[in-house]
Amino acid sequence: MRILAIETSCDDTALSVVRCEGGLEGPHFVIEQNVVSSQIEVHRPFGGVVPSLAKREHVKNLPVLTEQIFEESRIKNQESGKEGKIIGDIDAIAVTVGPGLAPALWAGIEFAKDLAKKLDKPLWGANHLLGHIYSVYLPQEIGKVEQREIKFPAVALLVSGGHTILARMDALDKIEKLGETKDDAVGEAFDKVAKMLGLPYPGGPEIQKISEAGDAQAIDFPRPMIGSGDFNFSFSGLKTAVLYYLRKQELKANSYKLKADTAASFQNAAIDILVKKTRGAIEESGAQSLILGGGVAANKLLREELTRMSEEVGVNFYTPSAFVHNTDNAAMIAVAAYIDYLRGVKYAPEAQPNLNL
Repeated sequence: MRILAIETSCDDTALSVVRCEGGLEGPHFVIEQNVVSSQIEVHRPFGGVVPSLAKREHVKNLPVLTEQIFEESRIKNQESGKEGKIIGDIDAIAVTVGPGLAPALWAGIEFAKDLAKKLDKPLWGANHLLGHIYSVYLPQEIGKVEQREIKFPAVALLVSGGHTILARMDALDKIEKLGETKDDAVGEAFDKVAKMLGLPYPGGPEIQKISEAGDAQAIDFPRPMIGSGDFNFSFSGLKTAVLYYLRKQELKANSYKLKADTAASFQNAAIDILVKKTRGAIEESGAQSLILGGGVAANKLLREELTRMSEEVGVNFYTPSAFVHNTDNAAMIAVAAYIDYLRGVKYAPEAQPNLNL
């Protein structure tokens, strides 16, 4: 089965054509085409994503990226001597329906509806969160196959700008949420602390970068809910602690060392919370595998600490094999739609900004 997928949940416009094969016991995927248009430069002056601007950019980018996909397919067909359909035998079109920014979601959904009608193909909605979890099945390179046989039960840690979730997976079609953030998502906390430090948007990569020059033990920031006895998170208190600390250090606010130490200490505290909560979930659930997904999964220290912890408790650690599959992309939406198809689950093509697992 070949799926053309569209992703517009936030500030990345993405399209992908993915060949999907296998059943729930061992699906595998080949990315045939993958294009992404980032809006970072559009939103950077505002220090965050502006929904109305995101929608405008999606509406502008979608036809351009679709034509790019079609043109690449034409060239490939000509080179291989194939005749017929522009993009070959597409079986279905998938589009993100949530969660995300409502204006951005609707831009993708309305475009997908029109495209499905023109191509006379079924339209499937897809859950963005499941896409991040299932992205571990994506191969590193376009045109390649990577068979990943994940042992269940597994614990999935989803970390992004909008979500921080721990879930237990007894199978691909059996997912139970164990806990989530009660306030800020960890990615949101990274962005807000970066803004406090005068670092550019998006803040996550900037925090990681400047932290390399800092002392992670310099400041003992709190670790909210780390001993709460459940698998929920809270990052608002940590963020506020950073704010109060910087206010007290006002005279040194422009010191590079202060910024580096603050960033490193904040990052250390946030990741400490994530790792300890995840370890508890693994030990309590008897998991054999750990899955990491979401934009914050690109954080080097988080991956290193989860790798170390996984080795200590004896579980297999899986995270997307390519950096670009951590951030929003359409290939993961194709995977989510295909697995939903195998599960017999359908999402209506309507925006669901608050959709959860």
